Amino acid sequence: MRAAALYSAAGSLLLTALTTAPAPAAPAAGPGSAEAHGTAVAARRAAAAGIDFGSCPKAEELPGAMRCGTVSVPLDYARPDGKRIELTVSRVRATHKDPADAGRAVRGQGALLYNPGGPGASGLYFPLVGMVPEWKRLAAAYDLVGYAPRGVAPSAPLSCRDPGDFFKGPRPAPTRPSDAYKKRRAAEAEAYARGCAERGGDALRHYHSLNNARDLEVVRAALGERRLTFMGGSYGTYLGALYAELFPSHVRRMVFDAVVNPDPGQVWYRNNLDQSEAFEDRWDDFKEWIAEHDAVYGLGDTPRKVQDSYEEASARLAVRPAGGTVGPAQLQGAFLKAGYYDDYWPHRAEALSAYLKGDPQPLVDQAGTRTAAGAVGAENANAVYTAVECNDAPWPTDFEVWDRDNTRLARRAPFETWDNVWTNLPCAYWRAPRQRPLDVRTAPGELPPTLVLAAERDAATPYEGALELRRRLAGSVLVTERDAGTHGIAGGPNACVNGHLEAYLLEGRLPARDASCAPRPEPEPREAAAPESD
Repeated sequence: MRAAALYSAAGSLLLTALTTAPAPAAPAAGPGSAEAHGTAVAARRAAAAGIDFGSCPKAEELPGAMRCGTVSVPLDYARPDGKRIELTVSRVRATHKDPADAGRAVRGQGALLYNPGGPGASGLYFPLVGMVPEWKRLAAAYDLVGYAPRGVAPSAPLSCRDPGDFFKGPRPAPTRPSDAYKKRRAAEAEAYARGCAERGGDALRHYHSLNNARDLEVVRAALGERRLTFMGGSYGTYLGALYAELFPSHVRRMVFDAVVNPDPGQVWYRNNLDQSEAFEDRWDDFKEWIAEHDAVYGLGDTPRKVQDSYEEASARLAVRPAGGTVGPAQLQGAFLKAGYYDDYWPHRAEALSAYLKGDPQPLVDQAGTRTAAGAVGAENANAVYTAVECNDAPWPTDFEVWDRDNTRLARRAPFETWDNVWTNLPCAYWRAPRQRPLDVRTAPGELPPTLVLAAERDAATPYEGALELRRRLAGSVLVTERDAGTHGIAGGPNACVNGHLEAYLLEGRLPARDASCAPRPEPEPREAAAPESD
């Protein structure tokens, strides 16, 4: 997701009412709906068939110790006897060995199923986390299970354009785009939406979050799990929230890490506006860190001077792209990733410093053209992201609405605002029917207690989303990593967070009330390499 909710002191966004076409479809989620019946039919079939785990697809380059299989799900849950697609599932069995005492056996607790978000991200690699020290206690008790959601290769992969054309660079990244530039990008967005419709055909309408939640129910049944133990990160939290609304009695334990705001009015247009605003604060955090380490990077000893260095690099790249492929947009994209994960801070600062000192190679390595295989995967991920978000909810169909809201927002949050517009603008021209977002709410006792994790300064899924989900899921408890902004905090370097995670997943134990943890340490700087002499 590229979305959620923090407003600046300048006040709330005054958003124009959404104008949408085609009209959103009525929610087909109730217990008596055709989709509910189709899900029950598919789950019974999956439970009977199970999953025949064997070698993983070679294209995924997964280690031999990991096993993979497929689960058949209906393309359209209203027609369970119609076309079906295959979801690829990966698994590593629980070790049943206590990492602190190799002679002590650990009782198995079934499968822990994970979705990493996106939408459009694959979870096939998730079981590998069992090799990381912070995950070994969980890996002892749980079969770690990942999967590629519908549309994500190799699970009936979607595509909207030729991957070879997807990452054409270099590109500009104006923070005050001209009318001509906006018109050109709008035309590109319309062409992309048309490509999705042409390549996806009638199936395109069935790639949305409600069906993703139904798929999760079928995978649960195929795994032989009576109730689901699930962890979702980022968009995976929205998927988990929908599952909790649709199938509350099938939930065993749920962890929501880096929470998407599930308010139906936020999904997805307003969420993306809020994300753009939050990234400005995170960009400020990064600049402050660089300024504190000016002795290492030489990019300026104040955030304003660091901004000047960044803008100087962007201006140079506009005239002469690094490596022929890295222009201002590629620079912005590389630094946007640092807004998600502060582990990137030393690498990005090092690359910017080296570039301004005459060595473009670190920047080319970090922001340059992808390999052919990488381009295929990235185009697929973007196609799924676009299809799911565009199908999920109403979007403005008049570019003037986007222009007015984002021009206002960009005055105080220029770093990500227009890039976020160009990413999501195909939804203005989408040709498939829209869903109407569910109003996720569970009453006391309807759902087992759940754990919500959030970093206080997460920009990708701002903190308000975690507060909103905690309000909507009765019995949930929120654990906050204070004054930190890395996107996703479970199983990372924060022992306090991991303690709450393990207590919940291993023992079913939650804090009596919302809790907080001190922030993780800031990253250590890395010395920029001096350019080689001729």
